[in-house]
Amino acid sequence: MTGTRRETEMDTKDLWVLDGGMGRELARRGAPFRQPEWSALALMEAPETVREVHQAYVASGARVITTNSYALVPFHIGDERFAADGERLAALAGQLARDVADGQAGAVQVAGSLPPLFGSYRADLFEADRVSELATPLIRGLSPHVDIWLAETMSLIAEPLALKALLPGDGKPFWVSFTLEDEAPGSEPRLRSGERVADAVAALASAGVSAILFNCCQPEVIEGALKVASAGLQALGRTDIRLGAYANAFPPQPKEATANDGLDEIRADLGPQDYLGWAERWRGAGASLIGGCCGIGPEHIQALSSRLR
Repeated sequence: MTGTRRETEMDTKDLWVLDGGMGRELARRGAPFRQPEWSALALMEAPETVREVHQAYVASGARVITTNSYALVPFHIGDERFAADGERLAALAGQLARDVADGQAGAVQVAGSLPPLFGSYRADLFEADRVSELATPLIRGLSPHVDIWLAETMSLIAEPLALKALLPGDGKPFWVSFTLEDEAPGSEPRLRSGERVADAVAALASAGVSAILFNCCQPEVIEGALKVASAGLQALGRTDIRLGAYANAFPPQPKEATANDGLDEIRADLGPQDYLGWAERWRGAGASLIGGCCGIGPEHIQALSSRLR
């Protein structure tokens, strides 16, 4: 093994703390926040609050902040507004995160969020022939501002592969984060599409991703998925690919869920110390990129950055 490869493998083990959820923090700070626009509404009407949330996560120790572009899809903002303003809003989301990161002298990176284009958790709504139409404006808007591309809350294998094909050849790392079946999990970790995590890992490793993460699901199902992913990458000789996790503080979401139904309740048993306990287990299972998703705030990220090693 060359020295370079060994250094790369060591790097994949270094902990990077990610940020937490955006939507709840916006609401907590009084930004306009309602369905169906969700976190996109603040981008349109109160962008300064988006900047404040990014700053709060950086102050809590996040090394990576994610652009507030998750809800910039027709599913949330409607076809007409997406066509007219999607790219401009993506650029604004990128610029807000970039400005905050640039104030940190290189210590913070920006991940450009590429969301599920047809609705969260809904692998059944995926339309392969519309991916370019919906993703290209987001990619164009975000591109000048991001250090990392992050396809997140992916419910099926095909979507991140389709997104990767549209990315510019800019050499930026491509991270993919899958959401897991958590309502009726079986012994084999699966995506919400029913596809096996093991198959997802094999497909992404051959597609050239830099990291595989699991997000927007119950913390209880993540450790098993990380163990499967870690074993799969070991078998493929691809320990250069990082693993990561950022869970929800929501109760399990039913199959027929739509992201526009309203605001979900937050679990009472996932305070900062509780969440740290889960994160320690993920770290033990090989994760080196750890943050939070919906309902996980700066106080949780502070616990991770100060206590997790």
